[in-house]
Amino acid sequence: MTISFDDFLKVDIRVGRIIEAQPFPKARKPAYKLVIDFGPEIGIKKSSAQITTHYTLEELVGRQVMAVVNFPPRQIGPFMSEVLTLGVPDENGEVVLIAPGQDVPLGGRLF
Repeated sequence: MTISFDDFLKVDIRVGRIIEAQPFPKARKPAYKLVIDFGPEIGIKKSSAQITTHYTLEELVGRQVMAVVNFPPRQIGPFMSEVLTLGVPDENGEVVLIAPGQDVPLGGRLF
């Protein structure tokens, strides 16, 4: 399926910095609860991410990530996920996070 550039622009993908990472034992699949700072325009948002295979809680804090910030919030068990943190599967289907190749200003939009 082909989409227009205007369709692409509807998906708001921004860079943020993880400022807090916690275990999420109530998730159906192993996951972490993340608190991500997207800068002054968007602010701080929460996300649930199934990234426990490749990342420890300690190494996530301070890391920049990419996330869709304009999806409606989604209830995941007792947690409200406000953004979709983006990743791609490794050879075993486990999530590897998408991030800029160098540190960039928070809130920058993917184009």
